[in-house]
Amino acid sequence: MTRDDRPAPREAALYAEFVRRRDGMRHAMRGGLWLHRHVWKGTPMAHLVSTDREALLAYGRRVGLPASRLQFKPLKHPDTGERQDAWHWDLVGPFLPP
Repeated sequence: MTRDDRPAPREAALYAEFVRRRDGMRHAMRGGLWLHRHVWKGTPMAHLVSTDREALLAYGRRVGLPASRLQFKPLKHPDTGERQDAWHWDLVGPFLPP
């Protein structure tokens, strides 16, 4: 079996990535975990975003992130414009999924 034929690691199933930002926002606002990759000052990083704070905290416990690093930031729903409470992890360095 080649590398590409192997199933994705279990960790990958914990979050979803989307080509379109709006699709990721919708997923996060339904309580899913959205991994949004970007580059900050030349450093690859990602936000792991959701309206489900407990799901984010569970992810953090699984990978060793201290709960004090979870950040609160309300999101504006891309369809309705309504604000909804949301949280995110800043993932960089060893915490950035491959």
